[in-house]
Amino acid sequence: MAKLNLRPLDDRVVVQPNEAEETTAGGIVLPDSAKEKPQRGTIVAVGPGRLLDSGNRGDMTVTVGDTVIYGKYGGSDIEVDGQEMKILRESDILAKVL
Repeated sequence: MAKLNLRPLDDRVVVQPNEAEETTAGGIVLPDSAKEKPQRGTIVAVGPGRLLDSGNRGDMTVTVGDTVIYGKYGGSDIEVDGQEMKILRESDILAKVL
């Protein structure tokens, strides 16, 4: 992947969603209108962390390259260099895939 010229602020992360499934487990090919929105993706950029009342930054629990699961309708969809991306708050991430 090329270097991403995008730096999220505070506790936000930029996620590149995985591709939607093209076929079902039984082998049926799905049209675009029937595909589920992906809920899994790879983090490509991480902000510096949430600003705490003390003036310090909270540590982020995810890093670039982590694969995460997020809510179906969470975050904001953007397009960067022709690729679909999603900007999420760290709290919108449900789990990190190990």
